[in-house]
Amino acid sequence: MSTTSEPLKRVIVTGGSGYIGSHVIFALQETRRYKVISIDNHHNSHPKCLDRVAQIARDALPKDASEQDKDTAEIDAHACDLTKPDEIRGVFERYGKGGIWGVIHIAAYKAVGESTEKPLLYYANNVGATVSLLQVMSEYGCTRMVYSSSATVYGTPPIIPIPESTRLKADSPYGKTKVMSETVLEDLCTAEPERWRALSLRYFNPAGAHPSGLIGEDPKGRPGNLLPLLAHMAVGRVKDDKLRVFGNDYPTPDGTCVRDYLHVIDLAKGHLLALTALADDSKVFDNCPTAARYKAYNLGKGNGMSVLQIVEAMRKATGYDFKYEIIGRRRGDVPDLTADPSLAQKELGFFAGQDLQTMCRDLWNWQTKNPNGYDTEAPSPAAAQQPTSVPAPQPTAPTSDEPKSQPISSIASGPTAVPTTA
Repeated sequence: MSTTSEPLKRVIVTGGSGYIGSHVIFALQETRRYKVISIDNHHNSHPKCLDRVAQIARDALPKDASEQDKDTAEIDAHACDLTKPDEIRGVFERYGKGGIWGVIHIAAYKAVGESTEKPLLYYANNVGATVSLLQVMSEYGCTRMVYSSSATVYGTPPIIPIPESTRLKADSPYGKTKVMSETVLEDLCTAEPERWRALSLRYFNPAGAHPSGLIGEDPKGRPGNLLPLLAHMAVGRVKDDKLRVFGNDYPTPDGTCVRDYLHVIDLAKGHLLALTALADDSKVFDNCPTAARYKAYNLGKGNGMSVLQIVEAMRKATGYDFKYEIIGRRRGDVPDLTADPSLAQKELGFFAGQDLQTMCRDLWNWQTKNPNGYDTEAPSPAAAQQPTSVPAPQPTAPTSDEPKSQPISSIASGPTAVPTTA
């Protein structure tokens, strides 16, 4: 996309070196309209990721790129803990009052299971950090936010697919932190309608990776979500002999939980569309019932996939013969979370066009090119153009130093934990 003559808008992405954050940065850089500032404490992300994203942006520049175009390919990265207001303030101070156009807030603890065991940790981090961030934004005249929320705000929804008008009744502390953060945003927009405008994105399960294989999902420790766990099993990083599935007695076609998966690139473009809709000339708030310029949108495909369907899709993509066993349900899990994305399609122009086969292919391309994640040497530009195909290892029994289950600890990577594995 060609640049305009307008100056670049500075945009902060919290959790910028995480899985979703890095792909959102890619989407922003692709427009060449934004100067991206990443805030991340690297609790569950990798600083090397930002080097990879910048490489993708540089490689996409035309030979006659302007200096402004070149500037969009470089990321201002700041190590910052959002639970420490002084650290947030230090970042904003670098750019001065009015120096930041908007914020895309992604960073959060995100594991449903862990949140039921450590609720105070989740409330302090997810809600407290959001309040601190908003307070500092207000101090520096930055009053636009895209908030990465989650489908878990709906709890067990009465209607599938889920419309945005569904009552918010989260079943887990993680989901409740998202409800609370949305409530804070809506109250702020209501209190100061002439200053604030915000959009919450209730999205479902992101999957896949950038097709170059340069960036993808690389959780620290044992993955807590289904698809990266399957990829780690197939590539040999997780040596479990079986996948443990939490429950097969849910009211779904095969008894396992159903989730609305969407490609992470489609999700990132949804964030870009939401950011664009915060511009002064945006029409998305014209039909708001009050003066508050706040809305929530579902981002998803509108059709869900069950745990066992995902396993089968990854079996085809990887050639790995996954074995699984059914164990009891996990507290906090919801049977079906499938989006009704029609409002986002109508008002934002959002469409999640990439299918499950593509998600699994791109995930496996990332994993095989980076078997050790970001600790793997980056693929060369030539290698990054071609999908990699390597024989998948066969299942092996767990070793004594790699237990079958570990505590989940994750931050800055996205919305829902998938109800499948430890």
